[in-house]
Amino acid sequence: MADKTVVRTDAAPAPFQGAPYSQAIRLGDFVFVSGQLALKPGDKELSGGTIEEQTEQVFANLAAILAEAGTSLAKLVKTTVFLQNLDDFQGMNSVYAAHVGERPPARSTVEVAKLPSNALVEIEAIAHL
Repeated sequence: MADKTVVRTDAAPAPFQGAPYSQAIRLGDFVFVSGQLALKPGDKELSGGTIEEQTEQVFANLAAILAEAGTSLAKLVKTTVFLQNLDDFQGMNSVYAAHVGERPPARSTVEVAKLPSNALVEIEAIAHL
């Protein structure tokens, strides 16, 4: 079995202080990215107040982590989108579509009661190397 490698970049937010998780894990031919919020590296406040602005920042974070792992958004195979309000689906989806290209990954989208930092969206991802 392949070794599990922690992926860490300063170009995306670090895990919450003391939280026992990694930005991503590389294992075999895949990278598993933890859920990303609309936080800029080093900031404690969310970036943007609209679903579109927050989704853009989430994708910036995902892209930075995937680049550090040696892959890209083009190699996404599965995402899970968590929305605080499913009424934000269209706004999130328009930004999402612009980042995933013509061969989008498999995806699940769910509404949740609450997200960390009262975020509107969180996205976790799996990509091929």
